[in-house]
Amino acid sequence: MTEVLEAQTERGSDVKRISHWIGGRSVAGESGRSGPVFNPATGQQSGAVDFASVEEVDSAVKAAREAFPGWRSTSLSKRSDLLFRMRETFHSHREDFARILTAEHGKVLSDALGEVARGLEVIEYACGLPTLLKGEYSEQVSTGIDVYSIRQPVGVVAGITPFNFPAMVPMWMFAPAIACGNTFVLKPSEKDPSASLLIAELLKEVGIPDGVFNVVHGDKVSVDALLDHQDVDAISFVGSTPVAKYIYERGTKAGKRVQALAGAKNHMIVLPDADVGQAADAAVSAGYGSAGERCMAVSVVVAVGEVADSLVRAIQERIPNVKVGNGLDEGVEMGPLITREHRDRVASFIDRGSEAGATVVADGRENAPDGDGFFLNPSLLDNVKPDMDVYLEEIFGPVLGVVRVDSYDEALRLVNENSYGNGTAIFTRDGGVARQFQFDVQAGMVGVNVPIPVPVAYYSFGGWKDSLFGSSHIYGPEGISFYTRGKVVTSRWPDPATSKVDLGFPQTR
Repeated sequence: MTEVLEAQTERGSDVKRISHWIGGRSVAGESGRSGPVFNPATGQQSGAVDFASVEEVDSAVKAAREAFPGWRSTSLSKRSDLLFRMRETFHSHREDFARILTAEHGKVLSDALGEVARGLEVIEYACGLPTLLKGEYSEQVSTGIDVYSIRQPVGVVAGITPFNFPAMVPMWMFAPAIACGNTFVLKPSEKDPSASLLIAELLKEVGIPDGVFNVVHGDKVSVDALLDHQDVDAISFVGSTPVAKYIYERGTKAGKRVQALAGAKNHMIVLPDADVGQAADAAVSAGYGSAGERCMAVSVVVAVGEVADSLVRAIQERIPNVKVGNGLDEGVEMGPLITREHRDRVASFIDRGSEAGATVVADGRENAPDGDGFFLNPSLLDNVKPDMDVYLEEIFGPVLGVVRVDSYDEALRLVNENSYGNGTAIFTRDGGVARQFQFDVQAGMVGVNVPIPVPVAYYSFGGWKDSLFGSSHIYGPEGISFYTRGKVVTSRWPDPATSKVDLGFPQTR
């Protein structure tokens, strides 16, 4: 497990070098460019990650392309066996993953373990690939003619993943991709890249052939090199909306299949008949978990009618009980944000909201943990209006806004008119209203008394509107479809004596 990390050359006494993984081995970068990796809880630099040049990206793609024919021809039973081994190996190293995530992302250890568990669910789903890749067969569609369908891999797939889930999102991509017979090049976030190397090392230990899984680190140079590379057949992306749009447009222009999951502004509607305590618990959990750095976080609570005052009061009462600190410390529930710059940007929304007329109920800049870590306590803004920056922009941090409306129809309209459509939730005791909401609301994932409705692995994850570019959601059935191409075979084995020339249109009757 530690072989890769030990192989990384030290740059200074406490700063490790984080290199690429190409063709089954760790490869030191030669571009001369690198980026800092921090421990967000201390504010100290812990690593320096190599940034790939165009030539280094080409080496990774070449390794994947060369490995593709052999991997594609590997039997389904052999691939399935390797995936089962993968699942067990990753599970046995879940605490190693979690500690890496906490050290570089900052999320608390329990949250990091939860991230790994959700990634493992997709690996488990991919273990069933012999069933997932089953085609259809129709016998005797015409005299002596049978028709059947098959699904085949697309080729070399590149995954570009975000900082907030450096283990889970890569698992969501590479597990179904390589299960389907593709080879994979991962470009993880440069902010917390080490989990990708543990993945690579464990895949080699499992027996995944060299070149099937590769890692290149970097910035826009490496991203553009993947988007433009003629031997990359498909791109999977998760990140912000502006970047997702860029990835989709440039990738499709280069003739690639692209799925690009983007940003969010998730609303949680609370109706007057809801259990206020349950709704407040859900709002605090979904708004401040992982410091709000997740695309399924609740960032807007829509309080309908008379429930508003009691709901805001209940949320306010819970905020002081959220223990903020180093994610490795016992009892800590919320860690720091990923970088100092991001922390400062998120904190700026408190003043921006106040200046626009929102009421600051809890200011996260007050009583934040001492030290140089990138901490911000939970913040709560009441009386947020739809024209305020704090409502319109994706904050991606522990700042929760409350919008007050008079009716369910007004709440529904608020969600549907928002440019994002990733996830939403409704809290109510009325089953009829809940059913109407899931029918009417314009979002890809809906929770009924569930604040973070992330689908299980055998359904697909993804949003609508500006939360998705392209038509394909990630993992589940849509993931299998994205990483394969359909082929229909029409088969006939006639007696040569009956063969003749027929220039007419093929008949099936």
